[in-house]
Amino acid sequence: MHVEIRQLPAQRLATIEHRGPHNRIGEAFARLGQITGPAGLFGPQAAMIALYLDDPESTPANELRTEAALVVAPDKGLPATVGENLLPAGQYACTVHEGGYERLGDTSARFMGQWLPQSAHLLADTPSFERYLNTPMDVPVDQLRTGLYIPLV
Repeated sequence: MHVEIRQLPAQRLATIEHRGPHNRIGEAFARLGQITGPAGLFGPQAAMIALYLDDPESTPANELRTEAALVVAPDKGLPATVGENLLPAGQYACTVHEGGYERLGDTSARFMGQWLPQSAHLLADTPSFERYLNTPMDVPVDQLRTGLYIPLV
């Protein structure tokens, strides 16, 4: 697993909450797109992100809290039907998952369960997240690329 340590700036997010299994977050992304597209929030800084607020190892699947998010410019107004969150600036470990979303959980488990404990790094008290580098609308499933980010102390 190739991992890079990156210093990221703070990022303002327009969000839609999702509660339940992580593999169902697509429903929240669909709602987010229906709201933020017409509101003109897709600009040069726009990126789709999933924020993971609970540990899937210790939280029942139907209680997992996740946010489907869009990175938005600091000066953009947000529709009342979306939430707002701030992804804090800081140091993050990053790896890239290549392929279908159904295997993201496996890559994430190796990243958190194997790489992190073997590294010299400690997990910060900030959500981990995925950044979607392309979409199934743009490329075949086997060419999908998703950045996985772990916040570090």
